[in-house]
Amino acid sequence: MPGGTMSRAPSSLRFRSGADAMPTTLKDQAAIVGIGETEYSKNSGRSELSLASEACRAAIKDAGLSPADIDGMTTFTMDNSDEIEVARAVGVKDLTFFSRTPHGGGAAVGVMHQAVMAIATGSAKAVVVYRALNGRSGARYSEGVSGGPTTSDLIHWSWYMPSGLMTPASWVAMVTQRYMYETGCTSLDLAEVCLAQREHAVKNPRAFFYQKPLTLDEHQSARAIVEPLRLYDCCQETDGGSACVVVSPEMAKDLPNPPAMIRGVAQAAGAHQESMTSFYRPTLTDLPEVDLVARQCWEISGLGPDDIDAAVIYDAFSSIVLWQLESYGFCKKGQAADFIRDGALRLGGRLPTNTHGGQLSEAYVHGMNGVNEGVRLIRGTSSSQPAKNDHVLVTAGVGVPTSGMILGKI
Repeated sequence: MPGGTMSRAPSSLRFRSGADAMPTTLKDQAAIVGIGETEYSKNSGRSELSLASEACRAAIKDAGLSPADIDGMTTFTMDNSDEIEVARAVGVKDLTFFSRTPHGGGAAVGVMHQAVMAIATGSAKAVVVYRALNGRSGARYSEGVSGGPTTSDLIHWSWYMPSGLMTPASWVAMVTQRYMYETGCTSLDLAEVCLAQREHAVKNPRAFFYQKPLTLDEHQSARAIVEPLRLYDCCQETDGGSACVVVSPEMAKDLPNPPAMIRGVAQAAGAHQESMTSFYRPTLTDLPEVDLVARQCWEISGLGPDDIDAAVIYDAFSSIVLWQLESYGFCKKGQAADFIRDGALRLGGRLPTNTHGGQLSEAYVHGMNGVNEGVRLIRGTSSSQPAKNDHVLVTAGVGVPTSGMILGKI
């Protein structure tokens, strides 16, 4: 995490594939022009393929395109619906690009990174990005990892299972406990994240907690899931699907909706990283992979924290919102609780955050619903729309190799 607010960075981050390669940048190489989603529920009553197809069809229609215009698709490795089957169900014809991004919630913007690179290199002209899951009526992440297939991740998780560390909540809770010890952050500060986001969700008809406010007393009296995380500090389990369409800026000009330009997008894995359980680093509460994504986003976009008007910050748990505020330079390390106490995350605050309600109060679709909210913020159509919306930060999961992007107007 940085030691203080970041200054404006250079205009682009340059990459070279060889000694004589021409420099290039992903700044403003692609735009999001369509968004779509299903209803969010606890029991969809239909297959994940059906959910994925419905979300993709809605995104394509919103973009003003037809399925025949789509030639690229990308999703999470954890998605159970192959792009080939989704393409057939939706009516997409020939594909010149398809890919998958691993690491669960860390892929929430990693998939966008893939789509942008496909557009920038000419590998595809129009890419659909999607994620769909029956996360409540089907397989539930809260059930733990001990019964899954033997993978390299399961091998290192097996070292923690005898201590009862079997779920994402337990892994994050241990880091949260250490963070609170180091910084003086309290459960009341975690509650502020939850209350701010619920305030947004109450106005959002898509949200599971639409018109269902949350009080501080309700948060504080809720049962503990894993100390210090209480019920409302943990994201929902949701059935649903979300998708978006990415095209070139030139193509975007001829489409009906205001495009959300992708000013910068990046992904990163940190040194000595495990997936969700990087407990052997010198400092448990440092997030080098998030720091690296933040540096790349600022460098590629030429922007800094002061340029960001609103944010969609990955919120599988309330505490990880605080950590990311520090990594992205909105406040100094250890001072996120101070930053949010005066209502910074609420409408009218310094950084209206998760204006859809987030995964805590809208739905848990592995962060893809947050990508769509970022687009709505740029369009000016959020149910909790801030007055200024020139640039929006969208982030991905914490504790895993992760990703992030900055959206702006054309």
